[in-house]
Amino acid sequence: MMNIKQEIGNRVPPGQTLTQGFPVLHYGSVPYYNDMSLWNFRLFGLVEEDITLSYQQFIALPRREFHNDIHCVTTWSKLDNVWEGVAVAEVMKRVKLKPEAKYVMLHAEHGWTTNLPLEDFLRETSFFALKHNGELLTPDHGYPVRMVVPHLYFWKSAKWLRGIEFMNNDKPGFWERNGYHMYGDPWDEQRYDFD
Repeated sequence: MMNIKQEIGNRVPPGQTLTQGFPVLHYGSVPYYNDMSLWNFRLFGLVEEDITLSYQQFIALPRREFHNDIHCVTTWSKLDNVWEGVAVAEVMKRVKLKPEAKYVMLHAEHGWTTNLPLEDFLRETSFFALKHNGELLTPDHGYPVRMVVPHLYFWKSAKWLRGIEFMNNDKPGFWERNGYHMYGDPWDEQRYDFD
């Protein structure tokens, strides 16, 4: 029989330390929105037709609850998160991909980007977060929409998300161009790319 320490140990990747808080880390300034009628969300690139959703259209999408652990490349892990958000599958109902689409680039405010293989983006566990632990996301944590990809390091869970670009080839986003690993698996400690 596993004790609680062993069970938690099986949920925490190598080199990580548990936190009860929710550390705030980002590059650049935090965007604040005064007029949500100016906000939109785009699906573009290798799609049959580009789609743009307004804020009202996006928040009207069906939502559900998600439970996960998250792991930051800066070595903290936070267990038992409860989110409310929109499943990737729900958003994907609105767009038809071209067969050559194999990767996505997540586009966020201030030109911030991060890349993902399409199969990771489409995972059942990946979603667009609107709330964390019962509260709307704060601006520091990505309000109004944050991507959450819990099986990868948390920098892949882009804050302040504004669009998804579908691509045929992988290319680095902001942090990947600045020394972070192209994939970012916490269980393999894929923190940085030293090539």
